[in-house]
Amino acid sequence: MGKTRALLLLSMLCLCFTALCHCRSVTVSRGPLLRVEGQPLSIRCEVSEYEGPREQDFEWTVTRGTETIKVISTFDDRFTDRSLQDRIWSGDISVSRLADNAAELRIQEARVSDSATYRCSTPSTDSVISGNYNADVQLQVVPNSLIVAPDAPNPVVREGGSIRLLCNVSRNFMEGIYLSLTWSVKKGSSLLEDLLTFGPDLGMTVGDDYTLRYTDGGMRLEMGNGVSHSLVLSGATPADQGMYVCTARLWTREQGAWNRIQEKTVEMGEVTVTPTASSLSVQVQDDSTLSTGETLLLTCWVSAEASVDLEVAWLMNGTRVLARLSRDGVLTNASDAVDVRRLGKWDFQLKVHGVELSDAGLYACKASAWVQRNSGRWDRAAEKISDPVRVHVIKQNPDYTVVLSTTVNAKFSGDPTELECKVTNVSNLRSGRLGVSWLYRDVQPGDVQVSTHTIASLDENGNLVPGKMYKSRMEAGLITVTRTEPSVFKLRLLRTTAADAGEYTCAVTAWGPSRHGNWKKVAEHVTPALKVSPVLSAAARRLREASAAGSTFEMSCQAHVQNLPPGTAFSILVLSEEAVVGSPSRKLASLGPEMVLQLEEDRDLMLVKTGKRDFQFRIQAVQVTDRGFYWCEMKAWTKQPGEDWVEMAKGVSNKVQIDFIHKGPTFDVSISSDTTSVFPWETVKMECDVSVSGTSPTTDDVAYEMKWFLSRLRGSNSPSLLASMDRWGVVHKAPRNDSSDCSLERLGPRKFALNVHSTQDSDAGDYYCTATPWIRSTATGVWSKAPEVSSQRVFLNVKFALWDSMKLPLLYGVCASVTVGVVSLILGLVCAHCCCKTTTPTPRSRNKLMELEMD
Repeated sequence: MGKTRALLLLSMLCLCFTALCHCRSVTVSRGPLLRVEGQPLSIRCEVSEYEGPREQDFEWTVTRGTETIKVISTFDDRFTDRSLQDRIWSGDISVSRLADNAAELRIQEARVSDSATYRCSTPSTDSVISGNYNADVQLQVVPNSLIVAPDAPNPVVREGGSIRLLCNVSRNFMEGIYLSLTWSVKKGSSLLEDLLTFGPDLGMTVGDDYTLRYTDGGMRLEMGNGVSHSLVLSGATPADQGMYVCTARLWTREQGAWNRIQEKTVEMGEVTVTPTASSLSVQVQDDSTLSTGETLLLTCWVSAEASVDLEVAWLMNGTRVLARLSRDGVLTNASDAVDVRRLGKWDFQLKVHGVELSDAGLYACKASAWVQRNSGRWDRAAEKISDPVRVHVIKQNPDYTVVLSTTVNAKFSGDPTELECKVTNVSNLRSGRLGVSWLYRDVQPGDVQVSTHTIASLDENGNLVPGKMYKSRMEAGLITVTRTEPSVFKLRLLRTTAADAGEYTCAVTAWGPSRHGNWKKVAEHVTPALKVSPVLSAAARRLREASAAGSTFEMSCQAHVQNLPPGTAFSILVLSEEAVVGSPSRKLASLGPEMVLQLEEDRDLMLVKTGKRDFQFRIQAVQVTDRGFYWCEMKAWTKQPGEDWVEMAKGVSNKVQIDFIHKGPTFDVSISSDTTSVFPWETVKMECDVSVSGTSPTTDDVAYEMKWFLSRLRGSNSPSLLASMDRWGVVHKAPRNDSSDCSLERLGPRKFALNVHSTQDSDAGDYYCTATPWIRSTATGVWSKAPEVSSQRVFLNVKFALWDSMKLPLLYGVCASVTVGVVSLILGLVCAHCCCKTTTPTPRSRNKLMELEMD
């Protein structure tokens, strides 16, 4: 007996637990619902906490008094009552599934006869009947009585005027239905833009772009007798023109939120705002011609139809503002010589005292029209610039002649040199002053561009201003600039050196007083250059021309001197470059003043002194890389007993070219790898093969210098050298920081290999090799170096041993997953045994649902 009670209690607990877990709930839109005749409406129905299939079906019925009519079903096409079949077929009444557990009844055009109680029902698919299976909502459809009849606004409004938008609205008042009015504007092809909305809760909503205007009082709402309502826009601007629209909406309050049930939009009319700029006119009188010192008078005439305040600015050459007269009569941006006056309401005068040559140009008047808004704020309504008029200023500049001559000429290095700059035939200078600038320009052979330097200047006040490069010499008294007479200036070099050789010019400037009290430049004359003869010059001449690689090239360099003391020693430096412009120069050989030979390159070069001022340079075996331009740099030196050598003069020769046609073979090099992807600690072999086209030399007459490079960043232009093999087979390897190593081997006369042993991650990257051929001349037996060639790049990828690092974590993961799965299966069986037990079969309400269960 005790066991039976225990089993009965357990069964009751399971039934209670099941009922708590699943309790069907059907809900519809909360009512009552108010809608307007002719407007679309929808009623939503939703079911939750149900069992059975995920997709649920819905049935809609309507009840008027004691009569109930079937409307529509989601699973039975024959469910609809015959009286509603025409509306179903026409689509006026339809049902739309929103989700598996939600549907919506829709009526395209509501009728007053549609007022009734609507019920949404869901067939049972639960194992235990619990909860509610239908829900009701009351719908009331009221007649359409909303009428919107706006009055057309004034189609043309002048800027600054007002736009009145009158909208008349009538309707049958009914409790629970509220009205809102919205004024909008459509500008061009843009979207409709709301200005202001009144209602439905007696509040006002202003458009985002009109908040400031509403706050300033430029937009206000005038409520009429309950039917007529006006929106007034004051201070109209051209931006206000467009098509204005009035929209009336009816609202209901459902579930704490506003629901729109009807809307009518009517165009009020097109409004055009005439801008002030269309009537604004600005003119200035015709061109004028003045002489310097006279007064310039220009008048600006302004006219406008609107009532505005004016601001005037005078412009010169389109951008420069001479003066600005505000609408309050305040003058700004004006100098002491410029004045602006207002002669009348529309007339403004510009006065410029004591015009100068810089005052010539184009003058224009810019007028700005300001309009005062309702808030008291002033806005610029229009702006216009007159057509410019040209003002000519004529002046006779001072005229004079300048002559540059040498009064003292240095015979030897260290002697003084004196130049004189004399001004003659001076006219029209009046109260002006003269200043001078001494200029120097170095003289280089050929067409080499050199800059001009200022030695010193005497300004309009007679102040001496030394140049940067000559400041120390002038402070030491080695250079002097003087004014011996009002129109005579002298430059004196106390000790003339080779660095002083070049061209000298004298620039005389005339200064006149300006209207601001300072001095301005009115004229300038620059003399032709006067050349101070160089102390030393050099000339290069080809003695033997190199006609092919391996031949001999000889060149002589000779110094030409002037005014050098006896016992002068000479030094020479031979330089070369690949091109005249843009290529760096390199030093080859030099002889100092004590005739000590110094070779800058490890080559078979010779530089000897063949005369007192003659030198000879020779390249024994010319190579292809020796083609280019060669020249000499010679210096003159003097030495006192017990002192060091002192440079006295310097000269650079012309350039001699080595330009023979290379007829030898051409070389190319290619690289290949036995693999492009390896694992760590494997070995990679890369082969570089040199190919020869043209006349191929014999194996004994050619040797190759090979280099291998690695760029760890793909596409990088900063590779690192791995190893090299010179033409004698000597191998040089770069130091390495990891455990990998590399070796080189020669596989054939033109085939070489690089082996990378025990590769590491740091060995990944782009590999390439270069080859420098050395060719021996069959006639002279001299070796010459050919240009270096480079191969393409080969990318080596070092793989990551993924399986070795992942197999142990994968094993742990599989074991953990199997354990969790077994525990979950056992727990599921226990729960199913306890919670899913039923005592009685559950009836089904539809044959179709019974068939689904059997399936």
